[in-house]
Amino acid sequence: MIKTNFHTHTTFCDGKNTAEEMVIAAIDKGFTHLGFSAHSYTEYDESCGLPLSKMEDYKKEIYRLKEKYKDKIKIYYGIEFDYYSKIDTSEFEYVIASVHGIEKNGKIYIVDESRESLIKNVNEAWGGDYMAFAEDYFETVSKQKGDIIGHIDLLTKFNENDIIFSTKDSRYLNAAKKAVNKLAQSGAIFEINTGAIQRGYRTTPYPSEDILKMIKKSGSKIIINSDCHNTQGIDCDFEKAYEYALKCGFEKSDIIGGNF
Repeated sequence: MIKTNFHTHTTFCDGKNTAEEMVIAAIDKGFTHLGFSAHSYTEYDESCGLPLSKMEDYKKEIYRLKEKYKDKIKIYYGIEFDYYSKIDTSEFEYVIASVHGIEKNGKIYIVDESRESLIKNVNEAWGGDYMAFAEDYFETVSKQKGDIIGHIDLLTKFNENDIIFSTKDSRYLNAAKKAVNKLAQSGAIFEINTGAIQRGYRTTPYPSEDILKMIKKSGSKIIINSDCHNTQGIDCDFEKAYEYALKCGFEKSDIIGGNF
């Protein structure tokens, strides 16, 4: 398989390595394409995003690396755009659309901070009704616009094996299906994301098999991304993700690599 990754974080946001360190690691591992996707700035959570004051520095550095390593790897200047972010994305070469929080009763609740905060938030804002929470989450997901749809079922980050709530419930599956079908109409590519595996939260990628099969049925294409925050995770379980896609009915031609 062609080794590419378009979901890459660095010290410009919440990553652990510099952009150049990520490029060197990608080259050493035989990558042909590497896309950088700093978290966009959001007012509701300033701890993870690219500060507005650093946006020009980020752009200059990625373009510097493009030129420096152009004979070894193709580099892309992208952004992971949070649904509630207000930045202009027109200058980026690609956009990953992601939902990390949901607005409820005038407050935005983060869905992927910790298991404890997830339970607390659902109890506080949804009265403990996880299916209502899931419906609101997927409704928000369905409104996104981007070239790639990031970790579409991020709400399950701490719910592997349905330890907190059921992902087999008809309300959950219907909400996910509506989101997939709406996003598919835009022509967006859905990612298989291995990031939670590398960070020890899951043993399987996003999305679930059920949702991945919905994506296949919608006629959409997929891309395998590591959502890496350090050099060690840049190619986390790519082979596993590739086989996972084939198991869910995708063919090699459905899996995007390189220029998308």
